[in-house]
Amino acid sequence: MLEDWANLALDTAAVRGATYADARAIELRQRELSTKNGQVGTLVEGESLGLGVRAIADGAWGFASTDRLTKTGVERCAAEAVAIARASALAKRHDVVLAPEESYVDTWQSPFVKDPFRIPVDRQIALLLEADAAMREVAGVTLAEAGMTFRRLEQWFASTAGSRIHQVKMQSGAGIVASSFAEDELQKRSYPSSFGGQHALRGYELVEDLDLGGNARRVAEEAVALHKAAQCPEGVRTVLLDGSQVGLQIHESIGHPIELDRVLGMEANFAGTSFLTLDKLHSLRYASEHVTVVADARLEHGPGLGTFGYDDEGVPAQRTYIVKDGEFAGYLTSRETAAAVGEKRSNGTMRAESWNRLPLIRMTNISILPGPWKLDDLIADTEDGLYMETNRSWSIDDRRYHFQFGTEIGWEIKGGKKTRMIKNPSYSGITTEFWNSCDAVCSRDFWTLWGTPNCGKGQPMQTMGTGHGASPARFRNVRVGVAFSR
Repeated sequence: MLEDWANLALDTAAVRGATYADARAIELRQRELSTKNGQVGTLVEGESLGLGVRAIADGAWGFASTDRLTKTGVERCAAEAVAIARASALAKRHDVVLAPEESYVDTWQSPFVKDPFRIPVDRQIALLLEADAAMREVAGVTLAEAGMTFRRLEQWFASTAGSRIHQVKMQSGAGIVASSFAEDELQKRSYPSSFGGQHALRGYELVEDLDLGGNARRVAEEAVALHKAAQCPEGVRTVLLDGSQVGLQIHESIGHPIELDRVLGMEANFAGTSFLTLDKLHSLRYASEHVTVVADARLEHGPGLGTFGYDDEGVPAQRTYIVKDGEFAGYLTSRETAAAVGEKRSNGTMRAESWNRLPLIRMTNISILPGPWKLDDLIADTEDGLYMETNRSWSIDDRRYHFQFGTEIGWEIKGGKKTRMIKNPSYSGITTEFWNSCDAVCSRDFWTLWGTPNCGKGQPMQTMGTGHGASPARFRNVRVGVAFSR
C-alpha cells in the first residue's frame, strides 16, 4: 500500500506540471524506555504513517506532506507540492539543476538478529532496573539512570525518473549514567558513551552485547571517585583521546563543516555555516598525514546510524574521501549542490527525519580510518600527557573553527604509564591546527563505529542519527584545562 500511495503522488505531480518529483511513504515505529533511581522514568511507544512529496516546477522546489493516506489526501498533497514550487519560482535566483543519477528498482534491509519490538517491555525494563540497582549499590551515587531506544523505519521511495526503492531500517540503542553530587560539584560517568550510550543499525542483540549490568558498578565507582581526584592541570600538553571522544571531535569539527549546503549558504540552522569555502578543496592541509577520514554509508563500513542502501533522493550509498592523508578531499553533497559545484554525481547524503520533513544533507558515517598503534603501546610511547575519555560538553563556533570540549574523566600519563585520575578535563583549539597535531591513531582492534542519534539541523528542526568510526588517537601541543563541573 505504501508503494501505491507513492506512485499516485508522482502521477498527480506530473499531471500538475512538475518536471521532476519524488515521494517517500514511511511507516515509523519507536519505543523509548528509561529508569531513574529504581523507578520507571519513561515508557513511550508510538507509530507514524505518512507521505512526503518533493516537486520541481518552473525551476523551483516545492514540498508537502500528509498523513491522510486516501486517494484524495495523496492527490491534494502532491498538488500542493507543485503549487508551492510555482510560488517559490517567483523568488528564485536560478533554476534548480540536479546532477544526473540512474534509476533503481531495489529492496534493502539493515541486518539484525532480534527484533526489539518482539521483546516484552517488562523484560527490557527489568534489564534497566538491574543496571540501575547495581549503580545505586555504590555509596555516593546520587542518581542512577538507564535507558533504551528502538526505531523501525520502513520506506518506499519513488521518483518520476523511474526509481522504486523499498528500505527497512532497525535501530537500537542503550546506555547507563551514574551521577554523584557532593560539595557543590557534580561528577558523572557514562557507559558505553555519554548522551544515551551506543546506537547502531542492529536489533536487541546490541543491548545484550553491551552488558549494562556488568558495567554498572565500575561506572558508579568512577563517578564517586572523581570527587577525590585532582583537577586537570592547565597548560599545553600531549593529549590522548578515547575513541568515543575522537568520534565527537569528528562530528563537530569535520562532519558539520563538510555539509555543502552550509558551505554554499543554503542552510545555517543549529550548526551555523562553515570555514571550508570552495577554494580549500584539494588545497587545504586539514590534518596530518596520519589522518584519513571517509564518509561511508555502505553496510561494509558497519551498521552505523549513517548506513543505508539509498539516500532520500534515491542515490546509492557510497564511500567518499573527506580527508586523505591530511588533505581536504571532499564534501557531503546532494544532487542539487553537486551540480552547483560542477560535480558529476551526488555522493548520496540527503536524508530526512520522517515523512513530514524535507531531506537535507546529513552526515552518514564520518569515520577516521584506523592506524597501526595498540593503545598500550601508544600510552607507553607518551612520556608526559593526559588521557581523556567520554564526552561531557562541547562548544564550537558557528563556522566550526574554534572549539572547547570537556570529558567526564581523565588520567595523567607519566613515563609511559597511566597514573592518577583527574577530574573536569577539557581541551581547546582551532580545528585545522588540532587535526594537524595528530601523530598517532590506534588500530582496527580499538576502532568502534559510534552512533550519535541526536544531531539537529534545519528549521523546523530534524533530529538525525549519524555514525563515527574512531579509535583512540594522540594529539601534540594541545591546550588543556578545567571544565565547569556544576
